[in-house]
Amino acid sequence: MTTVTEVGADIFKITTFVKEIDLQFSQFLVRDDESFLFHTGLRAMFPLVRDAVAKVLPPASVRWVGFSHFEADECGSLNEWLAAAPRAQAACGFVGAMVSVNDFASRPARALQPDEVVATGKRRLRFLRTPHVPHCWEAGLFFEETTRTLFCSDLLHQMGDVEAKTTVDVIGRARETLVGYEKTPFAEYLPYTHKTDGILRRLADLRPERLATMHGATFEGDGSRALRDLAGVYREVLGEK
Repeated sequence: MTTVTEVGADIFKITTFVKEIDLQFSQFLVRDDESFLFHTGLRAMFPLVRDAVAKVLPPASVRWVGFSHFEADECGSLNEWLAAAPRAQAACGFVGAMVSVNDFASRPARALQPDEVVATGKRRLRFLRTPHVPHCWEAGLFFEETTRTLFCSDLLHQMGDVEAKTTVDVIGRARETLVGYEKTPFAEYLPYTHKTDGILRRLADLRPERLATMHGATFEGDGSRALRDLAGVYREVLGEK
């Protein structure tokens, strides 16, 4: 079952729950003059995501495809989207474009510098370079300035088929996920470096009002506090023992 929920003004969350691994995979569609899709989903999920996008706008009209890092659930169906939307172009960090995306993609990406803005019409998506947060050295996130929405990839990862959005603190859920992963082969899923805390504090300084996460509920409320609390959880669970 793939669902579509408007989690902000012209921001749509597309979510597919995979029961076998008890995990949601979400993409976010920003409807605008030049519509922006954050995450493509796995290549096998392309028909589901395309049909969900079609409930909001013609898939062929998608202009930008963004993601945090080069991984199957982030950009696995990028080429399918480039084929379905003739004007579409990937938008990612310079490092990601140079080391992975431009070799993989059927058209070159727009390689973004730190704090470069992708203007889509009414919306402004600022690229934030966040190496190894959540993971991969090319990682980066997007902050939509007019709605104060942080598209935060794997940050605040929550297990289960949870609600589409919530105003209830999700830090407890995120901590449970991290602790659970310590007992599985995914223990190194999120690295912790001497820069992790500082990156999370810089994200908190943006004062986001909506945290749009890949896996789990979108949080609405004091995003700054949530990110600072998350930094504390990372230090506790992932920091040097």
